[in-house]
Amino acid sequence: MRLNPFNTGNIRVRSSGGGGGGIGKGGVGCGALVIALLGAVFFGLDPVNTLSTMQGGQQGAPTSEDQLTEQEACSQGPYAREMCNALGSLNQTWAPVFQQAGVPFQDPVLDLYRGNGVNTGCGSAPAAAGPFYCPADQGIYINTGFFDQLAQMSGDSGDFARYYVIAHEYGHHIQALTGIADQIRSAQSQNRGRANQLQVLMELQADCYAGVWAGKNRNLIEPGDIEEGMRAASAIGDDVLMQRSGQRVNPESFTHGSSAQRQQALRLGLQGDDTQCDAITNVG
Repeated sequence: MRLNPFNTGNIRVRSSGGGGGGIGKGGVGCGALVIALLGAVFFGLDPVNTLSTMQGGQQGAPTSEDQLTEQEACSQGPYAREMCNALGSLNQTWAPVFQQAGVPFQDPVLDLYRGNGVNTGCGSAPAAAGPFYCPADQGIYINTGFFDQLAQMSGDSGDFARYYVIAHEYGHHIQALTGIADQIRSAQSQNRGRANQLQVLMELQADCYAGVWAGKNRNLIEPGDIEEGMRAASAIGDDVLMQRSGQRVNPESFTHGSSAQRQQALRLGLQGDDTQCDAITNVG
């Protein structure tokens, strides 16, 4: 995908050294589920223990943040530059959508963390976390080492697969700004038996929003990009992740949706109409 170079005037990015500190009080939101599942698949962590640890701690602001300029943070490697370019494009794509809808817009902060982990407004996350979004500090957290693992899983090292990942996390930021994230959490607390089902809907909507971003920038898409995205969506479907980790596929335990569902949501968004994504999380 031919993204323009990022402009430091339209992105907020930092680089956290990771490591220490306690985990603080308050809910973690959807990011904890990402951490639990990806940690289990890639690093052998117990997803139940990981999630319980994060939920049981104390909320705190990110710490151990390196004093780097945006230019320096984005120049730490090819993946970092890609993520900054994508963030600039995502901001430029979504800000007008919010303006047209009359909804206040705030661009998120991209945290390219490294080391043993990172402290966030939602608690501490280990290096095993993979990419996630923290609604408490509106931060998109990406350990860029995850992309090498994604390439191994999907058999694809194309850039669009990586752009799909950050666009998905940006989708969670959209949900936070529009209030759908709060609606989902409220519905989950009222009906814990549907908690996983509702989480799946939220993740699929984020996939749809990722597709919308790409659909609104079709002039930048190169041959093979869509196929790269579809392979990535398939590789991180709950059914495939469970099979890879030697577990029995149990749809009731899904938190992000099956490979087919994730591909379908991404494909829906590629039409470029964000209103098509609304019905996915219509919880009444």
